[in-house]
Amino acid sequence: MARLFTIAKNTLVETLRQPVYLVIIVAALFLFFMSPSLTMYTMSDDNKLLREIGLSTLFLSSLFIAIFAAAGAVAEEIQNKTISTVITKPVKRPIFIIAKFLGVVAAVAVAHYICTIALLMAIRHGVVIGVNETHDWTVLAAAGGGMLLTFVLTAFLNYIYDWKFCSTAVTLAVIFCTLAIIFLAFIDRNWQFNPKNNGINALDVYGSVLLFLAATVIAALAVALSARFNIMMTLAACVGIFLLGLVSDYVFGRLADTQIWARICYYILPNLQMFWISDAIYEESHVPFKYIIISASYALCYSAAILALAVALFQRREVG
Repeated sequence: MARLFTIAKNTLVETLRQPVYLVIIVAALFLFFMSPSLTMYTMSDDNKLLREIGLSTLFLSSLFIAIFAAAGAVAEEIQNKTISTVITKPVKRPIFIIAKFLGVVAAVAVAHYICTIALLMAIRHGVVIGVNETHDWTVLAAAGGGMLLTFVLTAFLNYIYDWKFCSTAVTLAVIFCTLAIIFLAFIDRNWQFNPKNNGINALDVYGSVLLFLAATVIAALAVALSARFNIMMTLAACVGIFLLGLVSDYVFGRLADTQIWARICYYILPNLQMFWISDAIYEESHVPFKYIIISASYALCYSAAILALAVALFQRREVG
């Protein structure tokens, strides 16, 4: 367990220090900031489209972070021969794969948490439809103040104490985003203490939790593929599986009763549609907590199966 925790912790730290990790988060935050302006020209309910675009941005950011983190954690170590040092400690190969997966999932969880808070802020602000409506200045102040403090303190700590810029920025972003969302949970748009009308919907939180479960499945797939393939092959395969998983019910599910190949693909490929609640948003239907438990069980079982396959693939992999 000590070796497992150490490798997972090092994987998390190394992922947080990668510039691409911070770039993906900053790009996602920019899209969340622009989403209220991009969704104001629809002919129907703009706020429903705002929610769907926000969840899509959250899903894609977690997807790419999972892929790049997993590929960097396993494939690059094999390519650079640094894995030989770990394997000869001795560290058993199943422990290595599981620890890498846990480190990648932790990195995805950190980024997903930051982006979820940004999504909740964007939904809380909403779309300014008419000239009589005003901006939610409490959201703008909390978001702008948190981002400003994050980058100012990061630059100061990097310049004075030579702290790593990327990991420091992410750590401070987690702290200030948490303080910002706590502030918004109690203060309404009129700067009054009104926690009952804080604009935070449980449906949006459930949607974020489901998307994190989907990102966990993609992380397991990325770790398994990176145990045998390089970064580009892992990226291409994960994106392909991601796209097929989103249309699994339509492409394979409707043919599963009559075509054996469709039945095999339907059971082997991850069904990512169960983690996407766009229909519930548009129909304004309730998502029970039981559905979250069922989805979490599916994600856990599928990830465990993929990790077992990853261990089998990596067991005879030549890394010397």
